[in-house]
Amino acid sequence: MALPYELLIGLRYTRAKKHNHFISFISLISMFGIALGVAALIVVLSVMNGFQTELRGRILAVVSHVEITGANGEMAGWEGVATQAAGQPHVTGAAPFVQAQGMLAYGQAVRGALVRGILPDQEGKVADFGAHMKRGQLNALTPDSFNIILGAELARALGVSVGERVTLIAPQGVVTPAGVVPRLKTFTVVGLFEVGMFEYDSGLALIHLSDAQRLYRMDDRVSGVRLKLDDLFLAPRVARALASTLDTDAFISDWTQSHANFFRAVQIEKNMMFIILSLIIAVAAFNIVSTLVMAVTDKQADIAILRTLGASPMSIMAVFIVQGALIGFIGLGLGVAGGVALALNVDVVVPFIERLLGTQFLAKEVYYISNLPSELQWRDVTTITGVAFVLALVATLYPSWRAARVNPAAALRYE
Repeated sequence: MALPYELLIGLRYTRAKKHNHFISFISLISMFGIALGVAALIVVLSVMNGFQTELRGRILAVVSHVEITGANGEMAGWEGVATQAAGQPHVTGAAPFVQAQGMLAYGQAVRGALVRGILPDQEGKVADFGAHMKRGQLNALTPDSFNIILGAELARALGVSVGERVTLIAPQGVVTPAGVVPRLKTFTVVGLFEVGMFEYDSGLALIHLSDAQRLYRMDDRVSGVRLKLDDLFLAPRVARALASTLDTDAFISDWTQSHANFFRAVQIEKNMMFIILSLIIAVAAFNIVSTLVMAVTDKQADIAILRTLGASPMSIMAVFIVQGALIGFIGLGLGVAGGVALALNVDVVVPFIERLLGTQFLAKEVYYISNLPSELQWRDVTTITGVAFVLALVATLYPSWRAARVNPAAALRYE
């Protein structure tokens, strides 16, 4: 099948001739500008996706997907609640917990902490502390042993290590003739964990559930039940289903509510980076305008001859739209290929650049995430490709319209 002459002429105009190397040079610059902008946008969004996933994973290693707490901070008969919740679709694990404020003292050092009572054999169903233990084991928390596991930063602030004893001060005091005296209990440090989130590494302490119940005088009651799902993004739906099916008075929250501001801020950052880097593509795409305007000026005689041979104004527009679209398409293809390749190999490219420059971009002493994580999402690639191609096409409209308005008689007057 013969190709339309508009397509053939448009493809021919993209090749350089002896007298229009400058136009071809501008076309090349526009092409590589689009490629650079598209590749940068794909890589940056992939890295931001990687950071978002990494932070989400670290937070959810400590925070459950769904949390059911008693209406007044205490829950009786947690076994029935856990069984009922575990019967919901997508719920893979349930574990009770006691959570309260406390102060830890060692020598002259005193630090506030969030004290969480857990059952070590069930905690692994809802959290991933076991994979983040720096020293010791989670099963070292046994009933009535009054052992404690501290976050690494909390232990560093107190100056305590495994095997030493710290004093846990509960805010609920005992009334005596001398006034209200806080309850104190000595615990033995049997382990340290580090999840990579300063909020938890510096402010969370784990003890056995029965020890927490005795310390905070909760008898057989707990603060609530924590749940883990097979798909963390279904947490809001599961929470709503539990709210309508649970036969106890309880408050149900999910991870999207407890850390809503944090994840919303990350998403806003990602959206802003998309807009900012899209401007790079826009600048490169609108360089096509300059290329085509010069091409139209250079090809006025050709346009006039085509018009006298019967070419319509729409055909003339199509010729230059093809020329501009081809520049954009080639640049877009190079950008997508380069961006995807770099996004999939960030873990190799960045260490190579660090070794080459003799520096480290994310020092372990400063950042909790010391490497650049990357997660390529094809939805982002599709969106970037669509935006870039539309910008390239829009950039061809004005020069093509000018070409269609060229007067054949005026163009050939001095030829």
